[in-house]
Amino acid sequence: MADPSSYRPKPGQIPDSPGVYKFRDEHGRVIYVGKAKSLRQRLANYFQDLAGLHPRTRTMVTTAASVEWTVVSTEVEALQLEYSWIKEFDPRFNVKYRDDKSYPYLAVTLGEEFPRVQVMRGAKKKGVRYFGPYAHAWAIRETVDLLLRVFPVRTCSAGVFKRSAQIGRPCLLGYIGKCSAPCVGRVSPEEHRELAEEFCEFMAGRTGAHLRRLERGMQEAAEEMEYERAARLRDDIGALKRAMEKSAVVLADATDADLIAVAEDELEAAVQIFHVRGGRVRGQRGWVTDKVEAVTTAGLVEHALQQLYGEEQGDAVPKEVLVPALPEQVEPVAQWLTQRRGSQVSLRIPQRGDKKDLMATVARNAQQALALHKTKRASDLTTRSRALEEIAQALDLDTVPLRIECFDISHLQGEDVVASMVVFEDGLARKSEYRRFQIRGFAGQDDVRSMHEVVGRRFRRYLQEKQKSGEWVEEPAAADPAGPAAAEPAADPAADPATAADSAGHLTDEDGRPKRFAYPPQLVVVDGGAPQVAAARRAMDELGIDDVAVCGLAKRLEEVWLPGEDDPVVLPRSSEGLYLLQRVRDEAHRFAITYQRNKRGKRLKSSPLDVVPGLGDSRRQALLTHFGSLKKLRAATVEEICQVPGVGRKTAETVAAALAAAAPPAPAVNTATGEIIEDDGAPPAALSAERGQDR
Repeated sequence: MADPSSYRPKPGQIPDSPGVYKFRDEHGRVIYVGKAKSLRQRLANYFQDLAGLHPRTRTMVTTAASVEWTVVSTEVEALQLEYSWIKEFDPRFNVKYRDDKSYPYLAVTLGEEFPRVQVMRGAKKKGVRYFGPYAHAWAIRETVDLLLRVFPVRTCSAGVFKRSAQIGRPCLLGYIGKCSAPCVGRVSPEEHRELAEEFCEFMAGRTGAHLRRLERGMQEAAEEMEYERAARLRDDIGALKRAMEKSAVVLADATDADLIAVAEDELEAAVQIFHVRGGRVRGQRGWVTDKVEAVTTAGLVEHALQQLYGEEQGDAVPKEVLVPALPEQVEPVAQWLTQRRGSQVSLRIPQRGDKKDLMATVARNAQQALALHKTKRASDLTTRSRALEEIAQALDLDTVPLRIECFDISHLQGEDVVASMVVFEDGLARKSEYRRFQIRGFAGQDDVRSMHEVVGRRFRRYLQEKQKSGEWVEEPAAADPAGPAAAEPAADPAADPATAADSAGHLTDEDGRPKRFAYPPQLVVVDGGAPQVAAARRAMDELGIDDVAVCGLAKRLEEVWLPGEDDPVVLPRSSEGLYLLQRVRDEAHRFAITYQRNKRGKRLKSSPLDVVPGLGDSRRQALLTHFGSLKKLRAATVEEICQVPGVGRKTAETVAAALAAAAPPAPAVNTATGEIIEDDGAPPAALSAERGQDR
C-alpha cells in the first residue's frame, strides 16, 4: 500500500485551471480518471489526512503511485477528454455502467443503395438510422410487419437480394405486397429510398402527415367507386394505427426527450432511460454499476449522460433531457450536450405535470431493475459460496457461517420498541425462522441495552432447548425479566409436538426439523457499530456461549465491527461477502420496522370499547354511529346507551363502566393551524401528523 505523500506534487506545481487528471499504480496502469474546474483545488482533496477520506477514495489513493494531469481551456473540453480517457484506459476505480442486456434496435441502412430495415445489436455503424432500443426483438418484428403494408421497404439480406436479382424473381414478401421488390426493378433506387425515408419519418414520430395522406386517398377512391383500392388503404390506415398503439402517448405531441432515473444503495446503482420521441415512448434501456468511487446521485447522472451521449450526434441527442438530479457543474454538461446535438439542449429536473409523473414511472423501473439484479446475484450458488468464504476469511472464522442470524432494533422516539431476528442459511433467507421481539425489560430508548436483552433472550431459549434434549446439563443464567415467551414468531406456530431429537441431539419437530431456537448460528450480525457488538457479545458471554462469532455492520460506511477491536474491518467494495452482510442487515431492518409500524398502528387505532366483554364489532359500530363520537358516548347515561338497537341494560352498564375507567385521550391537534380537533371516533393517526421518523 503506497503512501500518497510519496507522490504528492510540490506546492505550486499544480495549475489552477480546468483539466483532467489520471492516477496510475506502480505498474503504470491508469486506475482513476477525473476532471476538475480547478486542478489545484481538486487534487489537494486527495492528499489530505487519510482518516478524513471516504473509504473508497482512501483505497484508490493508497493503490496509486503517481498522478498526472492535462490542462484544457474550458470545462466542456475537460468533460470530453475525461470521457475519452475512461473509454481508452477503462480505469478500475471509475464508475462504468454496463448494460444488463444487449438491447436490439430497429435499424435502416440508409448508407446502402437499396436501404434495408432490420434488427441490429451491438455498436452503432455509420450510415445507419437507429430507432429504439427495444426490450425485445419480437416487438420490433411485429412493428415492422405492420408498417411494411404501407412502406414496403426491403428487409432481406444481401445474399437473398443478390439471388433474386440473378433469377429475376422476387422473394415471398415481394409477391404478397410487403416489399416493393427493387431486386427485380419494380421500383427505381430513388423510389425505394423515398419509401425508406418515409418509413424513418413515421418511426421518428411524424405520423400525422402519413395518416392524413392515406385517409385522403381512401376518400378519393371511395368517391371514384374504386372500392378495392379504398379497402386496401383502409387496411393500411388500420395497420399504422396498430403500430402507433404499441407505443402509448405519454407526453404532448412533438415532445422529444430522454428521461433518466437512478436507483442506488451503498454498493450498486441502476439507471433506467426512457426515450420519448413524438410524445411516445420509443425505447427503453437500463444499466447497472458498482459504486467503485465515492459518488453522489448527481455524479451518477453525469456518468450516465457521458455513457449515453458520448458517441451520439445530431437527433440522437434529444431537445430535452430530464434527470433526477443535476450534475454539480451543470452548465458545462449542458453545453457539451448542445455541441453533440448541434442545437440547444435543455437539461433539467421535472417539477410538475406529465413529465414528473413519467419520471416517477422511470424511477420505479430503476428500482425494479436494481432489485432484479440483486436477486439474480443472490441466487447464484457459486456467488453465495464465495460470499460465505470471504466472510469467514475476513472475520477469521474456523468454518464458513452456513447459518447467519441478524438482529435489529426499531422504535419511534423511544415508543413501541421492538426487535427482529432474521435467518440466512447457505446465503438464502429462511423466512420461516424469522422471529420478532417486544422489548419489555425496560422502558425508553436504549439501543445498546435493547440489543443485550434480545440476544440474551434468544440464546437463553437456545440453552433451554438443549436442556430438554439432554445435551446441556448446567443450569442457565438467571431468567430474563421479559422471559423467552416474549419472543413472537413470524407466524403463530401450533402447539409443540412430542419432544424428539435428531442425530446431533438438537430438539426437533415432528417433521425432523430443529425447533425454532434449538439450532445455533455460526455468526450473529447486529445492525450497528462497536457498542451494539459489545452488548451482543456480553449477552452471550453471560450465558457461556463462546462458539458463536459476532460482528456488526455500521450503515454509514458499511464497516464491519468485531468485539474488542478498536478499528473496523473494511471489506473490498467488490466483495460478495460485504454484499451478503448488507442483504442480511437490510432484511433485518425491513422486518423490524414492519413489525414496529404494525404494532404502533394497532395501538393508535385502539379504543376503550375494544376491551368491553361481550361487545362485538357490529354493536361497537352501532354505538359510535348513534352517538357520533367516543366523547359523546362517554357523557351518555346508561338509559341513553340502552336506546341503541341491540344493546341491553347489562351491556350498557358494562360500556359505561369501561368508559368511565378509561382516561380520556389527549386532544388531537391540527399541526398546520394549531386547532384542537374534537374527538369524533377517528383514530389519532388520522387527526394529527406524527412527528419523528421510524428507525
